[in-house]
Amino acid sequence: MELHQLRYFLKAAELKSFTLAAAECFISQPSLSQQIIKLEQELGQPLFERSGRGVELTESGKLLQSRAGQIVSLVDQARREITDDGETGQLTIGAIPTIAPYLLPQIVSRFREVVPRVTLKIHEDVTEQCLKKVQAGEWDLAIAALPVRIEHLEVEPLFDEELWLAVPPGHRLSHLTEVPVEEIDRETLLLLGEAHCLTEHVAQYCRRKDMAPLETGRLAQLTTIMELVSRGQGVSFIPNMCKAFDREGRCAYRPLQGDRPQRTIALVWNSYRFQTLLLKRALDVIRRELLK
Repeated sequence: MELHQLRYFLKAAELKSFTLAAAECFISQPSLSQQIIKLEQELGQPLFERSGRGVELTESGKLLQSRAGQIVSLVDQARREITDDGETGQLTIGAIPTIAPYLLPQIVSRFREVVPRVTLKIHEDVTEQCLKKVQAGEWDLAIAALPVRIEHLEVEPLFDEELWLAVPPGHRLSHLTEVPVEEIDRETLLLLGEAHCLTEHVAQYCRRKDMAPLETGRLAQLTTIMELVSRGQGVSFIPNMCKAFDREGRCAYRPLQGDRPQRTIALVWNSYRFQTLLLKRALDVIRRELLK
C-alpha cells in the first residue's frame, strides 16, 4: 500500500469521479484507475461501486477513507514539522469566489516578494468546501466571510465590508443618494446560488427588513450578475471590493438608507494542526496587506 495510492483513493472518494480526481492529481485517468485497482487487489475488497454516473464508496471503501485520511494527514504533518524553516516548503491558500478575484492576487504577489522560495498553491471554492478543506488539512488557510459553522477552526475577523445596491446606469434608483429599503421590493433581485454565503447575507438582510423582492434565478459568478445589472435585467447587492473593480462604471452603486447590509471578512485556519513558521508568516503577510 503506497502513499500516492491513498492520495488518489481519497481524491476519487471526495469527487466521486476517477476523471475529476485524476485531473486534480495531475495524472491520467487510466493511471489513477490502475493504482486504485492495485489497492483493491492488495486489500482483497472492492473500494468503489462503478457506474456511468461516477463512483461511490463501498462499505470497505468508507472504512479505508477514514483510516487513509488519518494516515495521509499524519505524514503531511510530519513532513511540515521536519522541514519547517519559514523560508521553503509548500503553502495552500484558498478563498471563496466573492473574495478570491479581488484579494488573492495582491496577497499572492506580496507573499512571493517576502518568501520567494515557497511553493504557493491557490484555490477557490464555495464557503462550505473551503472550511472543510481547511479542517481536513488539505488547505493551510482560507479567506472567507463569517459565520464559520465548522468546529476546530481558528477564526480571525479582519474587517467589515459594506454591500452596495448595484443598479443599471440611469435607473430610477441611481438618482438617489441613499436607497430606501422599501424601494427594492419593486425590483428584480439577482443573486448567486445558495452555496455562496453572500446570498445568505443578502437573504438575512431582506428578512430583517421585511423585504420580499422578486428573485430571478440563481447565478454562479458576480461578473455575470454585474453584466446583467448593467443591461437592465435587475439589481443586486455587490461587495465593496467588487464595486472597486468596476472601473468602467458598468453599474451604478448606491448605499441603502439606515442600517446597511455588510459582511465580515476573516482568516480561517485549523488551530488543532501543527502551526508552521510558514503559516505564521503567511498570516502576518495577509494581515498587513489587507489592513494597511
